[in-house]
Amino acid sequence: MSDSTFDEWVLRVTTLLLALGVGAGGLAFGFALTLGAGLGLRFAGVTLTPSISIVLSVVLLQGVAFGSVAYAYARYRDDTARFLTFRWPSLRELGLAFGGWVGALAALIVIGAVLQATNAPTASNQIANYGLEHPEVLLLLIPLSFLLVGPGEELLFRGVVQGTLRERFGPVPAVLLASLIFASVHFTSLSGAIAGRVVTIAALFVISLFLGALYEYTENLTVPALVHGAYNATQFLILYVSIAYGDQLQNAAAFLG
Repeated sequence: MSDSTFDEWVLRVTTLLLALGVGAGGLAFGFALTLGAGLGLRFAGVTLTPSISIVLSVVLLQGVAFGSVAYAYARYRDDTARFLTFRWPSLRELGLAFGGWVGALAALIVIGAVLQATNAPTASNQIANYGLEHPEVLLLLIPLSFLLVGPGEELLFRGVVQGTLRERFGPVPAVLLASLIFASVHFTSLSGAIAGRVVTIAALFVISLFLGALYEYTENLTVPALVHGAYNATQFLILYVSIAYGDQLQNAAAFLG
């Protein structure tokens, strides 16, 4: 192995570890903030209702933690213009966002059908489980998906993580690696057997590819943030309707035959 090849290999490994560290660091910082805030509120005598808990978690994780880690990293690299690329979308970009949302939902339906046909194990999402017990939380998560979840996660994992990987690996490997990192960090938010979590992470990886490709194509974080927010909000809305109006829908369906 020549010196130049070895140096390139070292740089790639270093870049990958840096991207992993930024993604994991944002997640760890968010968990620490959420835990500290929760303990502080309990100590102050504040009762943490389901709605307060979920808003607190989203604001501190996707909002404060992801946003501050991404901004700090961009300032450290002295290149905020390259990593923080939110801008007002054009009509063409809005069309791409709509197409990405439809494509992501179509992929979700296909993946679900394949998993069901193959009887593959899957894991359940802790937020979804929380919503099953407290449906009103799902209504809060719909606007939060657009305001914080989509922008926060895309800023950190597409703008910073994917942007860092692109420097050394190029656009296509960057999309693949960033999508794998993004999907993998959801391991902690899943419950169930390891095999089910791996299958669910693989499904998230496929959906994440849509977001990464849109960002590479548009170079505008607003586009994948809109798709991400709409994708999550749609799932929360469907889950809420199925919980709140499941009996009525089932009765109505009886008359369709």
